[in-house]
Amino acid sequence: MTKLLTKNRSFYKDFFLMTLILALQNLITCSVNLADNIMLGSYAEVSLSGAAIVNQIQYLLQMLTMGIGEGVVILCAQYWGKKEIEPIRRIFSIGIKLGLLAGGLMWAIVFFFPVPVLSLFTNDQAVIEEAKSYLQIVCFSYFFFCITNTIICGLRGVETVRIGVVVSLIALFVNMGLNYMFIFGKFGAPELGIRGAAIGTLVSRIIETGVVVFYLFVVDKKVKMKISDFLSFDRELFSDYIRVGAFVIMSNMLWGVAMAVQAAILGHLGSVAIAANSIAATVFQVLTVVTYGSDSAAAVITGRTVGEGDIPHVKEYARTMQLLFLGIGVLTGLGLFLVKEPILDFYSISAQTRDMAGDFINVLCITVVGTAYQCASLTGIVRGGGDTKFVFINDSIFMWLLVLPLSALAAFVLNWSPLAVFWILKSDQIAKCLVALPKVNRFRWIRQLTR
Repeated sequence: MTKLLTKNRSFYKDFFLMTLILALQNLITCSVNLADNIMLGSYAEVSLSGAAIVNQIQYLLQMLTMGIGEGVVILCAQYWGKKEIEPIRRIFSIGIKLGLLAGGLMWAIVFFFPVPVLSLFTNDQAVIEEAKSYLQIVCFSYFFFCITNTIICGLRGVETVRIGVVVSLIALFVNMGLNYMFIFGKFGAPELGIRGAAIGTLVSRIIETGVVVFYLFVVDKKVKMKISDFLSFDRELFSDYIRVGAFVIMSNMLWGVAMAVQAAILGHLGSVAIAANSIAATVFQVLTVVTYGSDSAAAVITGRTVGEGDIPHVKEYARTMQLLFLGIGVLTGLGLFLVKEPILDFYSISAQTRDMAGDFINVLCITVVGTAYQCASLTGIVRGGGDTKFVFINDSIFMWLLVLPLSALAAFVLNWSPLAVFWILKSDQIAKCLVALPKVNRFRWIRQLTR
């Protein structure tokens, strides 16, 4: 095994430092969602279910935005490896514009057609009414969310990652404080329930956007972005971005839609399944922050090394990272199992919901090992190395031709239990490992994307 591990100490320093910083950022971000869930769960279970439905829309937007951002990361990392800054500024400009477009489209859809959109996830009218009151406010945060995350992704491409932690911390404290005030009517504020949670989210998004924009244009010394850079448009780089980023955006978009369809399948199995899935998903997000941090770190390191033209080290690092991904997956699964009961104790939910959430988490304890390996290998190493098309095709086949049809069949034709359906929905996380292993180790994914 030691032959598969690189002896380059700087690699381990870069990988673990970046992974830990990105994991901390992800943890803080997920803690906001966890706090929302716990507060709303304590207020009313129907409010928890309503927010869970809207969070599926948010997740779809998040995947679309991250797709845009990851395209920026891949190109910026390779130009950063070549020490060319001017193209990086123009790539930032492209990413921000596309992020604004994505946020505007999502806002228009949910603002003008809230009930038809929410009805796709559940037929429970009480849940739909709660979700609608939340969505009418929180949809205005979509513009700010897209700007913030596109900029943070771009900065990650030039190995600036600490600002993401600062922004997430600010969002955490602002959101938690405002949620407590407006959900429960504390400190003289009105008791607004789920609408109070929406107000907290909107205000926190506005503030974090202000912080990250100030950092990019005033504090940052690497990119040195100017307003004129944002106003400019480079057709050649936009063509490069579309060539690289189109498959990333489509892949993330289809994945986001798939997660929404998964939620809709479980949602039509009852409000208990909605709440249980929301709890399990939130706990899972908190415990997998290192997994997804390593994914992002792998993409940056791989892209930078490819940009430097150091192909022997690209291969060496890829072999090492695969072993690290497996270790992270095993530790995450163990941690998820150990914290399951203490976290469930925080929720004021029915015994039926608690039992189902516990069962869902048990499934995730196993499948997370596959997630940690295949996700980081494919979206981190392969995509970061320049092969963005493969991940799109692979995800599309597994999700749309296998997982979703089989889970829908199990839920609506065979009338299997929510737990059995959940197993099917997560089965691709293990199956994809059989594809990731040969793909990564053939090294045909190494592509020089810069001009």
